[in-house]
Order: sequence, then C-alpha cells, then structure tokens
Amino acid sequence: MRARKPIVLVNDSPESERVLRLFIENGVDFVKYHIKKFEEGCCMELPTTKAPSVIAVEGIFKEESQIISYIDFAKKNTSHEKKEAERESSYW
Repeated sequence: MRARKPIVLVNDSPESERVLRLFIENGVDFVKYHIKKFEEGCCMELPTTKAPSVIAVEGIFKEESQIISYIDFAKKNTSHEKKEAERESSYW
C-alpha cells in the first residue's frame, strides 16, 4: 500500500522556501500547494491558515520547528519502509 504524501502549504516567504528545501534535501515526498491557489481556484482566502504548514496523515504542523520534527519522523519512516520493501523483494 502506498503512503499518502503530506501537503505542504506555502507562500512566498523565506520560511516556506526553507521548509521546501528541507523536504527535498531529506528525500521526503510531498505535494506543494501555494496558499494563493485557494483564493484563485475557490473563491476565498484562508485567513487563519499559516504558511508554511504541513497537512499529513500524522497531523497538522504549523510552526517551522514542528515541521522540522515531522520531516525527521517522515525521513526515518521512509527509510524503514524502503528497507522492508527491499527485504520482501529479495525474499521472492
């Protein structure tokens, strides 16, 4: 079963750029969604949503320190899943 990718809500801030770079550098798959797309595609803005934020199966992470903790968790989880898949494929 494939795991769901976290959604990273971003804006044009330096914090958003740092968070995106951390996801890429740590090899964590994600879906990037710019906060302005809500305004353009839907009809409203999200006044209480902070960017950068991460929406994942494990929860919602709004502060940069929480996002960094999530990336560390996801990186460990991803490497564990890859090892399990390698072990299973070598078995068959």
